[in-house]
Amino acid sequence: MKADPPAAAPGLRERKKLRTRRSIQHHALRLFAAHGYEQTTVEQIAAAAEVSPSTFFRYYPTKEDVVLSDEYDPMLAAAVRDRPADEKPLLAVHNAMMSLMPQMVAETAQDTRERMRLALSVPALRGRIIQGTAETTRLIAGALAERAGRRTPEYEDEAVAAAYVGVAAVAMLRWAEADHELDPGELLERAVTALRTGL
Repeated sequence: MKADPPAAAPGLRERKKLRTRRSIQHHALRLFAAHGYEQTTVEQIAAAAEVSPSTFFRYYPTKEDVVLSDEYDPMLAAAVRDRPADEKPLLAVHNAMMSLMPQMVAETAQDTRERMRLALSVPALRGRIIQGTAETTRLIAGALAERAGRRTPEYEDEAVAAAYVGVAAVAMLRWAEADHELDPGELLERAVTALRTGL
């Protein structure tokens, strides 16, 4: 059987946009750690990242979004859609996530940890976590439906997506809050194993 061709690498423009996006977020997190979330302004973040405030808002509609947003949800949905059709839905989502884990850890691990700690400690951000979780669940459910050849998610797709997002949140929060280095992939494996054996 002929292997599928590798996915095309992102173009120069897409790579530049991603670098700018991550630079803004990294400088924002650095300033939040140094001066506090509430005390840091968008103008200060933009200046540190050497972009204009209008450029900041092109990448992040609000200051809250610079903490809560990343590019991995769409990547996860795409990875779920690409999983083999005979793979059980929960396993398909988990294998898709684990395929992205090395990239996520290599590229943004420290910033991700800081983002999660901020989201838990700042009241204005905690309320947005629920909204973000719901959006992630909808994306995964939609990807599961597409993978099965359906145009819209069924209740079962939503249930599997919600269950996975729940155990992933437990794993990632344990990783973010630990006072020593933990392996997020191992924590996620343990959380999914607990879910599967508990059913």
